[in-house]
Parts: sequence; C-alpha cells; structure tokens
Amino acid sequence: MSNDKFIRFFDQLGIQDVPLVGGKNASLGEMFRELSAQGVRVPNGFAITAEAYRYMLDAAGAWDALHEALDGLDPDDMQDLARRGKRAREIVYGAGLPKDLAAEIIGAYRKLQAQYGEEVSLAVRSSATAEDLPNASFAGQQDTYLNIRGDESLLDACRRDFASLFTDRAIHYRIDRGFDHFKVALSIGVMKMVRSDLAASGVMFSLDTESGFRDVVFITGAYGLGENVVQGAVDPDEFDVHKPTFALGHRAVLRRSLGDKAVKMVFVEGQTRLTTRNIPTPKADRERFCISDADVLELAAAAIKIEQHYGRPMDMEWAKDGIDGNIYIVQARPETVASRRRASVIERYVLDGRGQELARGRSVGEKIASGRARVIADVAHLSEFQPGEVLVADTTTPDWEPVMKTAAAIVTNRGGRTCHAAIIARELGIPAVVGAGNATHAVSSGETVTVSCAEGDAGKVYHDAVPFHVDRVEVGDIARPVTGIMINIGNPDIAFKTSFLPNDGVGLARMEFVINETIKAHPLALLHSEKVSDAHARTAIDRLLCGYPDGASFFVQRLSEGIGTIAAAFWPKPVVVRMSDFKSNEYASLIGGADFEPDESNPMIGFRGASRYAHPAYAEGFRLECLAMKRVREDMGLSNVILMLPFVRRVQEADAVLAKMAEFGLKRGENGLQIYAMCEIPNNVILIDQFAKRFDGFSIGSNDLTQLTLGVDRDSDIVAFDYDERDDGVKEMIRLAVEGCRRNGIHSGLCGQAPSDYPEMAEFLVEIGIDTMSLNPDTVIATTQHVLAVEARLGRKPRKLEIQS
Repeated sequence: MSNDKFIRFFDQLGIQDVPLVGGKNASLGEMFRELSAQGVRVPNGFAITAEAYRYMLDAAGAWDALHEALDGLDPDDMQDLARRGKRAREIVYGAGLPKDLAAEIIGAYRKLQAQYGEEVSLAVRSSATAEDLPNASFAGQQDTYLNIRGDESLLDACRRDFASLFTDRAIHYRIDRGFDHFKVALSIGVMKMVRSDLAASGVMFSLDTESGFRDVVFITGAYGLGENVVQGAVDPDEFDVHKPTFALGHRAVLRRSLGDKAVKMVFVEGQTRLTTRNIPTPKADRERFCISDADVLELAAAAIKIEQHYGRPMDMEWAKDGIDGNIYIVQARPETVASRRRASVIERYVLDGRGQELARGRSVGEKIASGRARVIADVAHLSEFQPGEVLVADTTTPDWEPVMKTAAAIVTNRGGRTCHAAIIARELGIPAVVGAGNATHAVSSGETVTVSCAEGDAGKVYHDAVPFHVDRVEVGDIARPVTGIMINIGNPDIAFKTSFLPNDGVGLARMEFVINETIKAHPLALLHSEKVSDAHARTAIDRLLCGYPDGASFFVQRLSEGIGTIAAAFWPKPVVVRMSDFKSNEYASLIGGADFEPDESNPMIGFRGASRYAHPAYAEGFRLECLAMKRVREDMGLSNVILMLPFVRRVQEADAVLAKMAEFGLKRGENGLQIYAMCEIPNNVILIDQFAKRFDGFSIGSNDLTQLTLGVDRDSDIVAFDYDERDDGVKEMIRLAVEGCRRNGIHSGLCGQAPSDYPEMAEFLVEIGIDTMSLNPDTVIATTQHVLAVEARLGRKPRKLEIQS
C-alpha cells in the first residue's frame, strides 16, 4: 500500500472510489483488481486523485479567479463561452503543480517503469468526478495525452489535463446537466500506453446499439489509435458475437462488416513533443479486417465478463498493442441509451412514400426526421446552424455538442455506428446517417431533406420532405394465443429489432433475400468465374471476393452470417429457414447468373425449388447452401434452425434431395436437425401421408398453393382477378393439409400472405387447428389480438407472454 497522499494505483481502486478518482479511473481500478485473474487485460497505472486538483488550486489561490472567469456565463453565447473557457484553462494550467504533488507523480512513474521497463510510454487521461456515471456519460469532455515519456513531459501533460476540465464542451455539458463547476473535480489516470498506433483499436458494447438487443457483443475497430473510431474519422470494421451460444462453447463471429478504414492515426515527431497525425491506410490493409476472429472472440469474452461483473450493459474501449500483440481494455462505462428502452413498447417508423436518394450510410436510431439541411464545414461555422435543421458535416467532435442537441437529424461523411455523432444522436433520440461518404457534396444547405434510419442498416437521405408515420404499440402483458404466431423475415438487418415483437419464432426466413442482398452473385458464377461471359460481371465478382480465399468461402460465410443473425435474434425459438427459392429468371439476374440458367417461358412453375437441388445443373450451388446451414447449426451453435425445402413436387424428388443433403452433412435427425417441406403443390396434400414419413413438418405456402389449385399464374396481371386465397377450394386444400399433419403427428404451419392480409383467413386457420401461422412483422400485433378473440370464442385459454429483457 502506497503512503502517497494524492496517488492511488489501480490495484488500490474500486468502483466505490468515483468521488475520489472519477468514473474512468474507478472502473479501470475495479477491472484491474477484480477481472485480471479472469483474463480481462487492463494496462496497469495510477490515478492522481481529485483531491490533488483541489490542492493545486488551493496552493495557487486560484479559486477567486476561476469564479470571476465563469460566474454569469451564458452557455448559448458561443463567443462568450470560448472566451471564458480559455481564461479558465489558463488559470488552472498556470497554477502549476506543488513540489510534493509533483514528487508523488514522478515516484509513481518510477514504479511503472520498474514493471514495464524504463522506456515505457504513458497515456495521461482525464477522469472527472461527474463523468461516466450511470446517468451521465459523455465521452471526450476532457483531454487525453498519449505516448508520454520523461518526467517533465509527464508533469506538463498533467497540468494540461487538469486545465481541460474547462474545455468549452465540458463547461456546456455541466451546465446542461446541472453540475456545479466548483463541485466537479478532475482526477487523472496515468497508465501504460497501449501501442495501438502500431496495430488497431476501437469501441465495443455488450448489446446492439441500435435495437437494444441484449444477446450480442457489438465490436468496432480500425487501424491505429482509437480517436478515429470514437470521433468518426473512419468507417470502421464491425463484428457481432452471440452471447448465448458463446456461453455454450461455440466460438464463431456471428456477422461482420468490412469498413473502409481510409486513414489511421499514428505518432509523429513534433517540434516540442510527439503528436498524432492521420496517414492513409495501405490499400491491402483496407481490404482486410483490422483484427482476426481470435481477437474478436477474445474481446467478446472480455465484454461478457465485464457486463456480468457490473450487472448491466457496458460501453467499452479496447486497444491492441502492436509491440506485445496483446489486447487491452482501456475503458468501461455503463451504456446509457439502448439499455433504457422499454421492451414492452414497440415503436416503428414507416415511410409513406419515396424520394430521390441523395446519400446513404449506416443508420443510427431507427427513426425518420425531415428538416432543412445545413452543411457545416468546421467548428468555426457552427454559429450558422439553426435549431430544427439537419446537421450535415464531414465528421463531428465533442466541440459540436451544443448545436447537435438542437438538430432534427445528423448526417456525416465519415464514421461508424460507435463514432461521436452516432453516440450523441442516440443520447438525443434523433436519427443519424454516418459514413455517408459524399453527403456534404450531395446535400445542399437550405434544401429540405428526409433522413431515414427505419429501413435496416442502410441509412438514407432523401430530397424533400417524404411523408412518414409512427406506429407505437404497448405489448406489455398481451397474452399469447394457443396458435403459435411466428414471423416472416428475410432481412438480417432488422432481425434484432423485429425480435421484440411478441412471437413464437420465425416461420419463414427467406434465404434468397440474403443471397440477393449480401452475396449478389450466382453461386455457380462464384465457383466458376472463368465461365462468366460478361467482363463487367467478372470484375464485379473479383471485387466481391476481395479478402476471401475463393468463391465458395465467400458464399458460405456470407450466407451463414446472414441466416445466423436471424437465428440469433430469435434464439432459442425455432427459426425455419427455407432453402433458396429463386426462379430461373431471378437466378439469372444475379451477377454472372445468365451463363448458368435456362431461358424459360414460365419460370413460375419451371426449374425452381427442390427440383434444382439434386439436379446436375445446380447441385454445386445447393452444396454451398448446405455447407452454410451446417456452419450455422454446428460451428455457430444455432441449433434452433429448422431447414425447409420449397416446391417439392414428388415423393421421389423428396428422397433425392434428402439424400443429397445428408451427403453434404445435413442428415435429418442428426444433431437434432429437423427438416420441413413447403406444402404448396396439390400433390403435397394428396400424398401427405407419404410426404409425412420424410419430413418433420409442413408449412403451407398459400401463395403457390392458391395459384396451382386455381390454375392462376400469380405473376400475371391479366388474370389477377381470379387469384384469391379465400376460395373454398384453396381453403379445403389447407384443411386437408392440416388434418394430414395432425394425423401423422407432424407440425403444421402456414407462412403465406393470406393471414397477414385477411383476418377471416386467420380465423379459418384457428378454427381448423393449425399449429402456427407466420406473419409479416407489421401485422403481428393486430393478428395476434384477432386470434386471441377467436380462441376465446372457441373456449381456448391463452398462454402468458414472456417479455424479452
């Protein structure tokens, strides 16, 4: 135990010491002391206490001058704020460090040198006593000084850090939050410098920042020092890890997104000391992820342990040391936005029209807002911004916060979902589009724009005011009907958010959506690009495969991550994944697809579904689909996935496809694998007793069953008047299918459009005793309530809803 009056090493600190050393240092000490033995690596260091700050000002007699500088400040007068803040910083820096305090700091420095070597460099970081608290978390208020070496450099950095308690942004923040400038003090953390300038760094959360979904760790990272990720100067790499399957021993990244990472921040020699500078990231590095999967999983393990220790979702910063190769946690604070959302209230913003798209980036906030755009080039022009406008900028820093809080929405050229602009937008509850690339050129000051973050991961900026509405539904104690209510979904980007709807799992996960949106190329074109005749298509395939060893690896990883994200969102509820159900013309429209597909006059009833899977013309593509689903279930551990075959015309065809699946590692019954079939061809109903021996359940596709029962091509407008799922013949087919499933003891469900569109069809399905119906997300609440009413009339008692935390 040290006898120092103003120094506390991390092993002497815990979270209870916030009043003494501030939130950042208290948390670092807590983790260093309590979690190091569990493998959470925190660089050692010491805190200079808040009492040292008060002692310094007492010794210099500086309090009166500080009062004179700050009393009567108008925080909305930016010029007055800048003038008074500058004077306050000069007073604190000029106070100097008393000799006994300086001696204690140098003595503690010697102990770090004894541990890490004489040449150890230091990070000098602020830790205010009103920072990183559960109800007050605003990053970047005070300054940080990096790669400090030598006694005089350390003492000067400490003086500058104490003075940074009065940055303009910190002064404004304290006034907003009602903190007294003279009751808030600054502690300083001095710790081993993690040389991420030679490797990578970033930010991670123990939940999904957009939806508040608790079952993932969300990690962002880029090369170099972490300032670029925090401030949004780069578009970072992103990773998700699923916590429940991680706890079961599965070690796989759930999904990932390659960021541009155009620049990296490194150290350069300045005139008087080392400074930081952004330099271009080499092209080869930009085209690969900044950390390995092993690094991602190590970070996820640390995040889970930190969250469990604190008992709440956490916001953490990490850095990888390019010298020793280790990953360190350099900050952890409570997450204060997404974790406070009420899970029992579903709020959904919906565009009612479309406009000309001006820019797109990554969405933050899941909301929509319209307003007059204001392009701000730099901090000197902030005074031009008017409340209620849409702020458009290259990037933002904490100095922008006073105007950001008055914006209707925020758009930036650079940054990822954990950058400064994104964090502040979430705190303010406004939509933001970050990493939009050319937004400051594509959007003009004065034009009206609509910022939409309600369409998945892609945030869009539209010209003019596009109409929209907000659906708010209280689902608090809504009961569950006996009939299972499942959800139809194809887009992994909205899976986490959609999972909060009351549901019994996913009745239809559309594989073709993932292929179309994230793979984009025909699977056989990926395997045999030399057979692709179009030069532009070959170039596009080369771009897609950048960073992957081959086309097969690309397809399997991308498809497994897309489907895996949906399965993780609804874990451990069943997620029924339909194998690809493109028609030949749709396959041909994929990149390179025209060289591998027949030209059919009526592809609706042509080479589609199960008929493709064992056929030599597509067997290689089906193998890739099976390998991806095997990876989802076995490597990723998402065993809640049930596979479903579409358009199985004949019993012999079912046998051939099931044999092919077993050959590719997906054998029905092994590792609990269930395989369903779509019931959408009259032959499926007629021979249901034979089909039932081969499958674990049927999901009725009312769209195709209707067209084949009535002989109506549902793609043909001219006979659309004859297409009606409510026709007595179609309903009889559905009834026979449900009865056949019940007779054979297998699952019956329906995943077509009918119950979403027609309440009377939902009522019919309840009356015939179907096990589940799968609905579009926007009809889940209304249909659930209708089904409950029907079941009450039939004397069935509802189940109780399990609210997702």
